[in-house]
Amino acid sequence: MVELWRYPVKSMAGEALEGVEVSWNGLAGDRRWAFVREGQERNGFPWLTIRERAELWRYRPSFAEPDRPDASATKVRTPAGDEFDVADPKLADELGAGARVIRQKRGIFDTMPLSLISTQTVGGLRALVGAELSALRFRPNLVVEALDRTEFPEDGWVGSVLRIGRLRMRVDQRDQRCVLINVDPETTSKNPAVLRAVTRERGAYLGVYGSTVEPGRVAIGDPVFIEG
Repeated sequence: MVELWRYPVKSMAGEALEGVEVSWNGLAGDRRWAFVREGQERNGFPWLTIRERAELWRYRPSFAEPDRPDASATKVRTPAGDEFDVADPKLADELGAGARVIRQKRGIFDTMPLSLISTQTVGGLRALVGAELSALRFRPNLVVEALDRTEFPEDGWVGSVLRIGRLRMRVDQRDQRCVLINVDPETTSKNPAVLRAVTRERGAYLGVYGSTVEPGRVAIGDPVFIEG
């Protein structure tokens, strides 16, 4: 495994990790908070996200105690350099759209608690788009490098169990993408060619979702084994 990411607040910047405990509810501290748009509470997708505000990539959440994320304060540094507790009404006011924050101990996931993408998949899309792309654009938890060098190798892992460090993860389904992946995580500029390429060449699927079979700690450098 070559990269490891968690996202304390849904649709805000990711936090690069060296290692983390993974439970039945995904990475410790992952997507435990989210902002809901005013009047969208009964909507099937009420969240304020990068789709509505690309600059959310520049809001950087972190935990006061990184090793105890679910029991410590969550802070958010704004693009202007101010720092707020995630539940501070001033932060919601800055985000606008009548946003209010919610917390769920089990995490606020679109589909499943774990997401994985390979370096080969990112490289394959880079070739299709003809532009530099980082894995972070696709908001994965786990970034792995396959040994066989096949493009888009994780497609073939659906239905299998992976062992990464002490974690056993089932690969449940491919990840269907949306306009969020058009937004560059560093510049927040939009490149519609990214989603167009994924839709045209991949049926809009890129990377995979998974769930925990056996909780455990994972770390950068852990080998990845396919158990079948």
